[in-house]
Amino acid sequence: MTAAIVSLSHVSKRYVRGKQSIEVLEDLSLDIAQGEFVALMGPSGSGKTTLLNLIGGLDTPTSGQITVAGQRLDRLSSGALARWRSTHVGFVFQFYNLMPMLTAQRNVELPLLLTRLSGSQRKAHALAALTLVGIADRAKHKPSELSGGQAQRVAIARALVADPTLLVCDEPTGDLDRKSADEVLHLLQELNREHGKSIVIVTHDPKAAEFAGRQLHMDKGSLLEPGTLAA
Repeated sequence: MTAAIVSLSHVSKRYVRGKQSIEVLEDLSLDIAQGEFVALMGPSGSGKTTLLNLIGGLDTPTSGQITVAGQRLDRLSSGALARWRSTHVGFVFQFYNLMPMLTAQRNVELPLLLTRLSGSQRKAHALAALTLVGIADRAKHKPSELSGGQAQRVAIARALVADPTLLVCDEPTGDLDRKSADEVLHLLQELNREHGKSIVIVTHDPKAAEFAGRQLHMDKGSLLEPGTLAA
């Protein structure tokens, strides 16, 4: 049996706003195997983005245990968590989050600025990542000179450039037309199948979720049993 790259045990997350306590996740347990491509689905407010942020180490649980790539995230300080993220997680967001004044190549290099790589080594890594996602010919173009699908490919290359253990994607096709969305999803599927990348995406789009190997549905902070739909 393939080992779990993500393991959550009895995880809860609540936020306090003034005198009000808001329970976003409640007693949630989940295992994701090494090499899986998982889609998290559910209505707005179901907790799926909060769950993604916990898996990616962008947030910490109120209670429960989270282990990713063999590391207990709930035990790490904020500084240690930031260092862990830089090594193990690649993030892809809906609106790309590219620096508008930098070329595609320079955008992809950004995560490597925290490493000891030389400028020429960073460039080589960035071009390799851009080649992997099929957009090396746009390396010298700025985001304003790219289509939405091309910009998201650059964002994926940036997420991959440090060879992360896990790729987490928050609505990666939410700002794209159907053709561009399918191209990006085929790319993620290829990264999973051909390169063994473990991928977790949040999506509202049932067609996008079909590209994943497993679909998980959430409602009101809990995972629904397979085959169960929220009322």
